[in-house]
Amino acid sequence: MKPEPQNEDTQNWIKVAQTGYIRMGIIILLNKKPSHGYEIMKEIENRTKGFWAPTPGGVYPILRDLEKSGYIKGDWHTQKNRQLKIYKITPSGEIILKQAIIKQSEIFTNMSNLFTEFARDVLNIETATPPPNIPSPLNAFLDDRNKNNETLQTLETQRKHFTKSIITMRQRLNEVNQKIAEIKKQQTSETEEPSPT
Repeated sequence: MKPEPQNEDTQNWIKVAQTGYIRMGIIILLNKKPSHGYEIMKEIENRTKGFWAPTPGGVYPILRDLEKSGYIKGDWHTQKNRQLKIYKITPSGEIILKQAIIKQSEIFTNMSNLFTEFARDVLNIETATPPPNIPSPLNAFLDDRNKNNETLQTLETQRKHFTKSIITMRQRLNEVNQKIAEIKKQQTSETEEPSPT
């Protein structure tokens, strides 16, 4: 059974976006240390906790393209009687990486602002404090700090935000319930009024 066009379009869009993030992830990882393709695939899978499990068919074309563009360079080495191509970032790769990270930061700040506008304008949720930034898919590649402390801090921040959001939503739900009750009461009283004779 062929998927619906909308679902197929959505899947293609997600695949293109994911390829772009994996491309960025690869160059970020190579900025940290030289690696071969299999190491890169395993590191991406580990850092994303299995969310992205790239295949050789997905990673090696990206490596070839990055190398052709001059952002990385691969050299053949022998490890355990095997020939492996070890890739490392080039100076032009470092420049493009810095520019791309700045651009991604701007994109996710704008996405967070759009989310806030959507919550306000469409969902009628006024937030006293801005919602936490939308997490960037690149965070898994950029952050090498103590993950336990960061996770605790992130979770506490999220809990604080969600608690405030729940309070706001409960208030809004009470207002809506009150308006519904008023409308129903008004409709009931209109049907109970005696008709003029």
